Amino acid sequence: MSDKSRAGSAAATARKPRKRRTPSALLKFVMALSGVLLLLYVVLHMIGNLKIFLGGQAIDEYAAYLRMLLEPLVPYGGVLWIVRIVLLVSVIAHIWAATVLTLRARKARPIKYAGGSHQVKGSYAARTMRWGGVIIALFVVYHLMDLTAGWLNPNGVHLAVNDNVHADFAPGRWYVTLFYVIAVVALGFHVRHGIFSGMQTLGWSNNNRERTIKAVATVVAVVLTLGFVSVPLAVTFGVV
Repeated sequence: MSDKSRAGSAAATARKPRKRRTPSALLKFVMALSGVLLLLYVVLHMIGNLKIFLGGQAIDEYAAYLRMLLEPLVPYGGVLWIVRIVLLVSVIAHIWAATVLTLRARKARPIKYAGGSHQVKGSYAARTMRWGGVIIALFVVYHLMDLTAGWLNPNGVHLAVNDNVHADFAPGRWYVTLFYVIAVVALGFHVRHGIFSGMQTLGWSNNNRERTIKAVATVVAVVLTLGFVSVPLAVTFGVV
């Protein structure tokens, strides 16, 4: 290649605009904000699930009520579809931000640690956030196909929530209950670490508040875990 060609190639490379990447601070903010929305939904969903302890009619009426929210201003089931869209956007944003940040962290740490591991030292929850997220994602897909759409449910009758739940977690389907419990435990770890990380991202954490925030995150995670697993375990063991 001639000197002139090399000079032209170098000039073309220099003129080529560099791809702007999303600032890490913005990605962390997206993770925190989407996490808050998802956590709010999870809390409300758990409270709704616990209505099964008030009787089958109570939870069936609750499911019907959700579909009639803001009628006639909003069409039947409209509020639920708005919530679903917001949740879908939040999930996509959460996964996107987490994936980009993880890839950047790996790229910034090209030399493996002793033993060939890229992991950094940290709490158990921090080290399992990735796999916990995968388990939760798989569970959400199954849960939607099972108790929302009814495709995988043995009963699968629209708005017959009580009957569907009892059919799902019947004693003979212990493996479904086990999968549910594992997913909820993963959710608990995810929530605990997510609350603490979110507080740091939003600037609400400091050395004086760290212990309190960790305690609050642990309490919230434990309450959510116990609240969610109580339903399938109660059905499986005939409590409700």
